[in-house]
Amino acid sequence: MESYKKEFIDFMVESKVLKFGDFTLKSGRKSPFFMNAGAYVSGTQLMRLGEYYARAIHENFGDDFDILFGPAYKGIPLSVATAIAYAKLYGKEVRYSSNRKEAKDHGDAGILLGSGIKDGDRVVMIEDVTTSGKSMEETVPIVKAQGNVTIVGLMVSLNRMEVGLGGSLSALDEIQESYGFPARAIVSMAEVTEALYNQPVAGEVLINDELKAQIDEYYKQYGVKQL
Repeated sequence: MESYKKEFIDFMVESKVLKFGDFTLKSGRKSPFFMNAGAYVSGTQLMRLGEYYARAIHENFGDDFDILFGPAYKGIPLSVATAIAYAKLYGKEVRYSSNRKEAKDHGDAGILLGSGIKDGDRVVMIEDVTTSGKSMEETVPIVKAQGNVTIVGLMVSLNRMEVGLGGSLSALDEIQESYGFPARAIVSMAEVTEALYNQPVAGEVLINDELKAQIDEYYKQYGVKQL
């Protein structure tokens, strides 16, 4: 596992973004783990988060893109933080763009916040986590409606490795199959489990034998592969 991935896993835990226990997800599933990117609230956290996204995007998609598009609402700070980090780490200026939930009809009018999107632009989509892939049904048409653009790929922070809307492929694999662009994550839940199983973070073991068994059972029901 690349060192930045292990660092990112520890960072999620330390920031109380990734938690373990008994959670009921929006989908109704009972999950032994939960991720809430809304817990990144400080300047230092957002700085580090942007750098992890930038490194993962650079590794997976390279530098040939113009815009980071983060769907409202959580994607807005993600796209801003990552654009800043990309300039810092790789010396490349990329623009950020996000959608408004409702189009604005005065001043800075339109449905987009930040940079406009025009013909020829190459866009990297950025989100926190994708469980079912449903968010892309709304976001991809918004981006495509702006002009003759290329979506280079989607980057999320955590691949939960659960079946998507079709019930067989993971959400990220479904996105790639449906829209024709790659969907990647900084880390997968398999990598999280590997890194944390019986390994202490700040003196505490988060995934012990009991929790590992619960995670395995969860993936027997909802996963695309056994962890």
